[in-house]
Amino acid sequence: MLFRDRRLAVWVSPLVTLLLTLIILGADVGDMASRLRGSLFDSFMRLSPRLYEDTAVKGHPVRVLDVDPAAAGQFGAWPWPHAALAGVVDSLKRHGASVVVLVGRVDRPDPLSPRNLLAMVPPGPNYDPARQALSQLPSPDTALVTALSGVKSVTGLALGGSVTPVKVKAEIGWAGGRSAVLSLKDQLGAEGSLPEIETASAGLGGLKLIADPDGQVRRMPLVFRANGKAVPSLEAEVLRLIEDKPQLMLKADDGDSGLFGGAPGVMALETAGATLPTAADGSIWLRYSGANAARMLSASALLADRLPPDAVKDAIVYIGDPTETVTTPGGPRKVAEVHAEALENLLLGTVSRRPAAAAQGELAVLLLLGLGLIFVIGRLGVTAGAGVLVVLTAATGYGAYRIYASEHVLFDALGMNLALWLVWISAAAARGFEMWRTKRALKRAFTDVLPKRVINIIARQPEPMKMEGETRTVTYLSCGVRGFSELASSFRGDPAAFTKLIQRVLDPLMAQALEHEGAIAKLTPDGFAAFWNAPLDDPEHAVHACEAAMGMMEAIAQTNEIIIHERRIDGVALDPVEIGVGISSGPAIAGGFDVHGRKVYSVNGDCAVMASRIQALSSSYGPAVIVSEETRKLAERGFAFLEVDYIALEYQEDPVKLYAMLGNPVMRASPKFRALATFHDHIFQSLRDQQWHKARELIAQCRKLSGASQKLYDLHLSRIAYFKEHPPGPDWDGAFRQILQ
Repeated sequence: MLFRDRRLAVWVSPLVTLLLTLIILGADVGDMASRLRGSLFDSFMRLSPRLYEDTAVKGHPVRVLDVDPAAAGQFGAWPWPHAALAGVVDSLKRHGASVVVLVGRVDRPDPLSPRNLLAMVPPGPNYDPARQALSQLPSPDTALVTALSGVKSVTGLALGGSVTPVKVKAEIGWAGGRSAVLSLKDQLGAEGSLPEIETASAGLGGLKLIADPDGQVRRMPLVFRANGKAVPSLEAEVLRLIEDKPQLMLKADDGDSGLFGGAPGVMALETAGATLPTAADGSIWLRYSGANAARMLSASALLADRLPPDAVKDAIVYIGDPTETVTTPGGPRKVAEVHAEALENLLLGTVSRRPAAAAQGELAVLLLLGLGLIFVIGRLGVTAGAGVLVVLTAATGYGAYRIYASEHVLFDALGMNLALWLVWISAAAARGFEMWRTKRALKRAFTDVLPKRVINIIARQPEPMKMEGETRTVTYLSCGVRGFSELASSFRGDPAAFTKLIQRVLDPLMAQALEHEGAIAKLTPDGFAAFWNAPLDDPEHAVHACEAAMGMMEAIAQTNEIIIHERRIDGVALDPVEIGVGISSGPAIAGGFDVHGRKVYSVNGDCAVMASRIQALSSSYGPAVIVSEETRKLAERGFAFLEVDYIALEYQEDPVKLYAMLGNPVMRASPKFRALATFHDHIFQSLRDQQWHKARELIAQCRKLSGASQKLYDLHLSRIAYFKEHPPGPDWDGAFRQILQ
């Protein structure tokens, strides 16, 4: 069959696309899933940002040392001399700070320390006084060590680089599977500060911020893996110190092999106050509140003792390079501020959470929704699929946002929805390609047979075109050139001109049939046949056929005018070309078949035979368009029909009435037509009653009316003469049979 497998691509193409998107998102090919997820979560954060809240409500305000212009003018650009740092730490201790965090390393002695200056003094006894004076000066490195020793302090470990031994202050305890350490962010080693600085510090924490593939810092690892050893982050060490614990406890899981099982790795960081959920790699999703003046601590005010009382009491103060920044969803931020926001998230419990099985769950939902979408597209079409997809996109997107806004739980609806749209696009493309192929095949097979509208409809939905055959009620039209043989004989010396003439006559006539939703059934030597209500339903098939016939009358009149004018210019006389049209409605078998590889669609039935016979008889009646009684019943409201005959065809038992179509409803309503129709009713009643004399008188009167066909009346007068000599008998049904002999 022509369209048997045409819908296969509408199923296969989106299924393949769905499978590919599942693989791409599941394996995060090209970091695509990570990038999409990050952009969606950024949007959620902008729509529902974390409002700044001072962590003083949790007992420990979080502050960031602000190197303001006054302090920078006093101590210069960062990094500051160790003596200045020691002064800052001492001032924080005096004001009651709980923990001081150095966001960086102190990995070399102060350039201005006496030890470094002594190395710069030239040798010789002349410089002994200078060397003695320098050796008696206090060391800024020692001052910084002393300051850090006097307060709970955390200094940083630079992770990565070369493989080095790793030193940490915190003991890492594991509740659950110890193999989860393998899921932590892996680093080669950890490089710290000067040995005396590390000794003075109460905690050592990893400094590294892990950016997503797009360069944005959205997550903060709480624990790393360096050279096979678990290393806490700065924030994890701060939490340990404010709880005065020697150990950090990590809750872990070896994972579950099930579809929705948690990924192996870290599950949470347990503190005395709460259990802080983490991702499998030990990281947390940050909720930024943005820069806030309340978080900043003026360095100049601190060193000048101009701070309000209790300004930093029990505070956790981050000290870092003010010029070191990273990219966040909200724009560039100082590294120290990012660490401070991470600690605020932990203390306030505002960390965003992403369940361990979220990725697997999203893929499962994508699979189910994708299969459902493909089913809808396959059954209801691409447009219905688009409507369903719009609803799904809105529902999943809004649902994911509401879950984030209310519960701070992260689900990725963007990747899933983009995948679903790709599935829809692939189905639409496959559907469009199949429509193009179908339309091309239809045009090749039926371009001169079916109207363009019908071809387009069948291309979109070919099921209505049942090529295997069906019974339908159709209206069949047969059109032919009257006096075709005589016309052909007159062109015997110029066959090319005759062929051109017939082409010019038939083209506009067939165009009228196609224009009025008809299908061309066949071409004959003197004309063509057309039909309506197949292959597509046409409730007004009889009306459309009659409209086409009226259009043909106008078309042949215009064609005659042009042709006669052209022939007159050439000095050749030509009578107007006349056509006859027969129309009949009734049941027929409609279907298609192959003829040497070409598809042919046609209808066959009594109505087709009758239309051809009526067309052949039309020249005997005068009017060009003659219709059967069934056609008149179906189209009577739109046209003026006049009874012209009651005949019996040899292949039918019951006689049929024939009607001439004389015009539109305006003519039917005119007094002249009503008078003519009344006379015809009386004429045919007189004939059926075998009242020959009365019928002659009525015909004589009718000849005088406007619109009367003299040829028709001549026909009936000849029949009256025949029946007077050969009476039909008392059982006569009124039908004329001898006309066909």
